[in-house]
Amino acid sequence: MDDENGEKFVQNVFPEFSQNHVCVAFIEKIPTFKLITEFSDISQRGAKMYNQIMDSKANALVVYGDSYSLVLLRWLPYVSSIEKVTAKLRGVVWIMTAQMELTSLAYQWKWDASIFDGALSITIHSSDLPRFKAFPQRRRPSGVEADGYIRGFWQHAFNCVFPDQVPETEEKTLCTGDEKLESLPGSLFEMSMTGHSYSIYNAVYAVAHALHAMSSSHLKHRAMASKGGLKLQNPVSWQLHHFLRSISFNNSAGDKVSLDQSGWLVAGFDVINWVVSSNQSFHRVKVGRVDLQGTSDKALMIKKEAIKWHHWFNQVQPVSVCTPCCHPGTSKQVKEGEPFCCYNCISCPEGKISDQEDMNDCHKCEDKSYPNKDQNYCIPKTITFLSYKEPLGLSLAFFGLFSSLTTALVLGIFVKHHDTPIVIAINRNLTYVLLISLLLCFLCVFLFIGQPKKVTCLLRQTTFGIIFSVAVSCVLAKTMTVVLAFMATKPGSRMRKWMGKGLASSIVFSCSLTQTGICTVWLGTHPSYPDVNVHSVVEEMVLECNEGSVTMFYCVLGYLGFLATASFMVAFFARKLPDSFNEAKFITFSMLVFCSVWLSFVPTYLSTKGKHMVAMEIFSILASSAGLLGCIFSPKCYIILIRPELNSRDQLIRRKD
Repeated sequence: MDDENGEKFVQNVFPEFSQNHVCVAFIEKIPTFKLITEFSDISQRGAKMYNQIMDSKANALVVYGDSYSLVLLRWLPYVSSIEKVTAKLRGVVWIMTAQMELTSLAYQWKWDASIFDGALSITIHSSDLPRFKAFPQRRRPSGVEADGYIRGFWQHAFNCVFPDQVPETEEKTLCTGDEKLESLPGSLFEMSMTGHSYSIYNAVYAVAHALHAMSSSHLKHRAMASKGGLKLQNPVSWQLHHFLRSISFNNSAGDKVSLDQSGWLVAGFDVINWVVSSNQSFHRVKVGRVDLQGTSDKALMIKKEAIKWHHWFNQVQPVSVCTPCCHPGTSKQVKEGEPFCCYNCISCPEGKISDQEDMNDCHKCEDKSYPNKDQNYCIPKTITFLSYKEPLGLSLAFFGLFSSLTTALVLGIFVKHHDTPIVIAINRNLTYVLLISLLLCFLCVFLFIGQPKKVTCLLRQTTFGIIFSVAVSCVLAKTMTVVLAFMATKPGSRMRKWMGKGLASSIVFSCSLTQTGICTVWLGTHPSYPDVNVHSVVEEMVLECNEGSVTMFYCVLGYLGFLATASFMVAFFARKLPDSFNEAKFITFSMLVFCSVWLSFVPTYLSTKGKHMVAMEIFSILASSAGLLGCIFSPKCYIILIRPELNSRDQLIRRKD
């Protein structure tokens, strides 16, 4: 309404809309006019309003006004036909406030009212009184019950005049007085009691009950006062309020009527669906109720299946939103310069979900779960580790066992032929230590397979580091022995005093002791322990060994790399020394394989996640150990087993010459 009440409505109700996530597409004021000269301006404003309503994306239209406002709104279809409008007629769900009754003037009752079909109205609760319909049916414009209002209404409603009020020369339809009020459309005359009439009915009875209670109270006090010789004054009107707050009765419709301490009627509202029939009359259908005394989840009760929507919606519940709701898996992105309910729906970023509609932001799953493909709910992560029951773990265990058996076989061959020249020439004690260390290297892979335990976590990296340092130290000692032996054969060489069994043992012991010291410091400061990694792999919780200190882990690898590099360099420079059983060439190839494996291990290890990190380390252990075993010992096994004629002292001396 274009008045002060309309402004108050906007100020009071719109904040409530915002708090409940309802925004407004437009605001229009219902025009009013008192003079016929204002009709042109009103017609133009009506055309503008019609375009605004029909062009808007909003399907719900909240109207605050009075019954006269509805009379003006019924002009909208008529205005659209006489003014230049661009909008096409479409269905709208009109939502009327409680003080609006479906009313029309006499000349409007045959107008097309389909624009209001399916409207919803919040009306004051009312019930059918037993004898009310019979009362208006008995009303006539003449007789004892006749009065000026009835005669005027009669002429206005039936478009006729009484004989005593029109000259005989004027042609007018005469009122007979027998016209039926029930033949009038509901918008012109209601045969049933409306919410306003029902409120007046209850108000009259409430005042009557309050007056009765007050009179009874005064009679009682007067009787007591007469005995005591006191004189009471006549009651005043404000005293009635006290009795109104305490009254409670059932009216003739069976409804309970009572007022609260603030003087407000304890009542609810009805939700009415307006249905337009073919003859442009309205039918009121009660489809719900607002119970102000009920709980928040039961305050509003609606029978959705009873609502008849405007035919434009084809009996599908209308949706009135600026943007369709964002489905789970997406979140809202506000559009700049538009109301808050106008937004874009964007997919949740990787690793986040939204499990409800129209969420402002996506959220992460808990550590023990991960988003599904549609990012609308969380899936529990599976617990995983490198197990013997899966093909990868079983394959690595098989190769570890096979390689250890092969190493044991090679060791057995060398022990069996320990007195042959080739075994004696390559320092058989050092060779036995190297083969045993390689055997343990292959077996230590079993510490990495299976569910991590406290003991296995403590042993796996330190055992691997120490055993590998022994193996590489043996290779370094063998290479140094070859170089020193060649240098000692030169005349006048001082290297002879360095030759002997103690040299190789010292090299192996000192190099291994250094690695053992590093591992001891590691275990003493930041030992490994079983841990659950929930971040490295999206869909899995990985049971693993936390190394405790990454720095110490790379110190162990770095020291092994240092020993391998030293062995490679010494063997490379000694590869062309004249010796029948010179191992320098084979050691060079073995160290080349060893260094290549561990150099590629570091970047691959860092880029791998979960149990595949453990598998990568096992593979590097197997590959580097197999490289040492194959490059160093396969040529010797070939001579011992297949070419035994080359395994003789004469052949050794001949090749030296």
